[in-house]
Amino acid sequence: MTIKLLIAFALAFLISTAFGKYYVPWLKEKKAEQMVKEIGPDWHKFKNGTPTMGGVMFILAAVLVCLTVGFESMLRGRFVHIFVLLFATVFGLIGFLDDFEKVRHKQNTGLSARSKFLLQLAAALVFVLLMRQIGYLQPNLYVPFSGRIIHIPEWLYFAFAAFVIVGTVNAVNITDGVDGLATGTSIPVFLFFVVLCMAWGTEYLELGIFASAMVGGLFGFLVYNYNPAKVFMGDTGSLFLGGAISALTFAFDMPLVLITLGIIFIIETLSDIIQVGYFKLSHGKRVFRMAPLHHHLELGGWTGKKWKEKELFFLFTGISLLFAIISFIGVYQRRL
Repeated sequence: MTIKLLIAFALAFLISTAFGKYYVPWLKEKKAEQMVKEIGPDWHKFKNGTPTMGGVMFILAAVLVCLTVGFESMLRGRFVHIFVLLFATVFGLIGFLDDFEKVRHKQNTGLSARSKFLLQLAAALVFVLLMRQIGYLQPNLYVPFSGRIIHIPEWLYFAFAAFVIVGTVNAVNITDGVDGLATGTSIPVFLFFVVLCMAWGTEYLELGIFASAMVGGLFGFLVYNYNPAKVFMGDTGSLFLGGAISALTFAFDMPLVLITLGIIFIIETLSDIIQVGYFKLSHGKRVFRMAPLHHHLELGGWTGKKWKEKELFFLFTGISLLFAIISFIGVYQRRL
């Protein structure tokens, strides 16, 4: 099992890195460029013209690894890694449509918020219904650290699942605002699932192959996405990551682990919600210099220290790693 997970990681890393060598210049040649928001920090404006849709690199790596390293499992009738991959890919396609509209119109707005929400909601409901139909999901909620299981009505479980999936997808998207940030904070999350598979045994091998492929693919992408970024993942990548993370939590039947495992994504999203809510209630006052939180810290935060992008990368990635470890402590005994 460990050998297969290592092969999945190494192969995904090589595919992502090698493909990027040709894909990034091709994106530049085709002028598939990111337009930075005018409301962002002034020093981000020099990033205008950086290629986007780089998420295709780690998506391709995950697809090829699942079809090769995971092929033997498919022959034995085990397709859970393919279901998770397809679900994440649907969100990646929604992101691709959004990126394509931005590139085509040379602006920072693509699909309407309503269109994206409805597409994401439909994808989430189809996935949950499919996983329930084939027996991977039960309308129960496992509570990490306590070991308790809460039984809830099926309709409420579906509503909860759709909320969690759509929320996670958009939370990862919000976090993708600094070079390497969504990449770095996602790597410990997927590592959590890899280590969990190793602890729980071969029953979870297929999910481990997918998670390990994501770790390798993201490390390969980070070669090009680390500050100063040569390419951005775009909504193609960030929506795929959000879909993959949420799908894995449901495939493992423990979505509540996202409370600790996805702490960075939650904090980033809450900072955005607090900023908008307080701005409206106070008629123009702000809690943060700029939301989400990473921009607040870039602009000096509450202390006056202006965090550089590399510093933010290591800070947020370190916090994500710490909470991945905490999350593992909270759930690993469940299947032992």
